[in-house]
Amino acid sequence: MRRRQLGREQRIVHVFYPWDGYVPSSEPAVASSSTLMVSWHGAPYAGIVDGSSDRIIARVAKKLAGMKRPVLLRWGWEMNGDWFAWGGAGNGRDTAGYVKAWKRLHRIFGEHGADNVAWVWSPNWNSGPDESWNRFSRYYPGDEYVDWVGVSGYDFFAETPKTLFTPVLKAYGSRKPIILSETAAVSGVGVSKAAWIGKLASWVERTPEVGAVVWFDTDTQDDSEHNFRPDTDGAALAAYRKMVRSKRFSG
Repeated sequence: MRRRQLGREQRIVHVFYPWDGYVPSSEPAVASSSTLMVSWHGAPYAGIVDGSSDRIIARVAKKLAGMKRPVLLRWGWEMNGDWFAWGGAGNGRDTAGYVKAWKRLHRIFGEHGADNVAWVWSPNWNSGPDESWNRFSRYYPGDEYVDWVGVSGYDFFAETPKTLFTPVLKAYGSRKPIILSETAAVSGVGVSKAAWIGKLASWVERTPEVGAVVWFDTDTQDDSEHNFRPDTDGAALAAYRKMVRSKRFSG
C-alpha cells in the first residue's frame, strides 16, 4: 500500500526481532532496493557480559550475515528509558554494563563475518528517569563501535522536531550520521499531523547531519490515540507524500 501511495519503494524497511527466538534467514518481502533496519531486542546486561548469551549472539550474527544485504542493526534501543528490560533503570543503573554488552555483541558479529551490518546506537530523545546517571551519553559505546547514531522522538505533546532531535544531533552530528530511527506524529495534540509532518520536513531540509528518517508506521499501539500512520486523513497523507517525494527524502 505504501508503495502505491508513494509511487516508489520505501528506502528503509524497519522490522523487529526478539532477543532469543525466531530470526529469519532472509526478508524476501523487503525489496532489494530497500535497506533493512532491524531493531533487535536487548536483554539484561549481566547475561550478555558474562558470556552466557554468546550462542544467541552468534546465531543472529550468522543469520544477518547470511542475508547478504546491507542491514542497519539497532540493538537495545531507548536504553535511557525505563520501559524496556534492557534499560539502565532495570539494570541497577549500570550504564557501563550496557556499553560492555554492546562491545561484546560487536566483537562476536565481527568474528562471524557480519560485515554487511552497520550498527545503529539509538537512545530516546529524553531520559526516563531524567537523572544525571541516565544521560544518553553514558550509554555511548564509542565511535569505533557505532556507525549511525539514531534517536527516537514522537510528537505526543506538540514537541517540535528541533526540541526532539537537537540534543543528540549536537552531541554526535559532527562525528556520525544521524538517523531519526523512530518518529511519528499523532493527531489532536495542538498541531495537526499534516502540519507536524511539514515541520519535520523543513527541519530535516536544513539539517544536513540527518542521513535518514524512519517513520514509525503503525496503528497497533496500546490505544487508538496512538495511531502513527501517515494516512489517517487526506491532509496528513498529502504532507507525507510531499515530504518523501522531495529530493532530500527520496535517497
